[in-house]
Amino acid sequence: MERIGFVGLGAMGGPMASNVARKGFALNVYDRSQEAIGRLAALGAKAQRSVAEVAQASDIVVTMLPDSPDVAEIVLGPDGIAAHGRKGQIVMDMSTIDPTTTDRLARQLAKQGMSFVDAPVGRLVSHAIKGESLFMVGATDADFARVKPVLDAMGTTVIRCGGPGAGMRMKLVNNYLAIVSCQMTAEALALATKLGLDIRTTLDVVNGTTATNGHLKGAFPSKVLAGDVAPGFRIALAHKDISLAVNAAHKAGAPVFTGAAAREVLALAMHDGDTGAKDFSALLEFASKLAGISTPRL
Repeated sequence: MERIGFVGLGAMGGPMASNVARKGFALNVYDRSQEAIGRLAALGAKAQRSVAEVAQASDIVVTMLPDSPDVAEIVLGPDGIAAHGRKGQIVMDMSTIDPTTTDRLARQLAKQGMSFVDAPVGRLVSHAIKGESLFMVGATDADFARVKPVLDAMGTTVIRCGGPGAGMRMKLVNNYLAIVSCQMTAEALALATKLGLDIRTTLDVVNGTTATNGHLKGAFPSKVLAGDVAPGFRIALAHKDISLAVNAAHKAGAPVFTGAAAREVLALAMHDGDTGAKDFSALLEFASKLAGISTPRL
């Protein structure tokens, strides 16, 4: 069985690494948070003192980090995986980052005889906790065969999208739809409330037509409409991800008018008090504030 390293044990990384540990893999972990490391050590993972130690002790090193610069530093920095890894090792990044960074990492690691797999995550923290994540994977045939057992330990759906870089590009498309539809859902429910409509009746109607979406059926009723805006996926991260998608579209020459507008709204929400730290379903709170109404609840 491959020895697995995991760097980044945050809201998504922690639950995913926990499932790897529970499935019996030899797991080496590192995070800046000693508390996060301790939680994994309690499940049998070996706590390492640095990224270098994780790289030296693992055959496949997984990274789950906030943004492109973080991943580049952990992989290519002087104390990173490439500097302390070895030929034949796989680095599997599960973060959501700029695909040009993904391409650069793949090229640099290949020069050292190492492989790169991009396997960003679909679905939410609640799914990661239950081991029900979806992964969109960019990898060669051989590398995909090696990482699939690890992905199966963390999720229920593993989809290979193509070679290295394809997974990250698919994630931008997925998040574009998810974030834009979240903003549209927030506006629609605020409008319904402003027009004096009952929110439960509104959901009954729209969920019975083609207007429905995952936010209306699941995320909003269980989060913001229930008064819960604790971050599963923070508005600040949603802004980062929609920006990545819009920027990639601009480079590719693809028009994304709705996405550009949604990005501007998320930028405003992100800087509105502590809104940026809330779950992205809290866009309904921001839309309600702008409409001069109380946030509807079920």
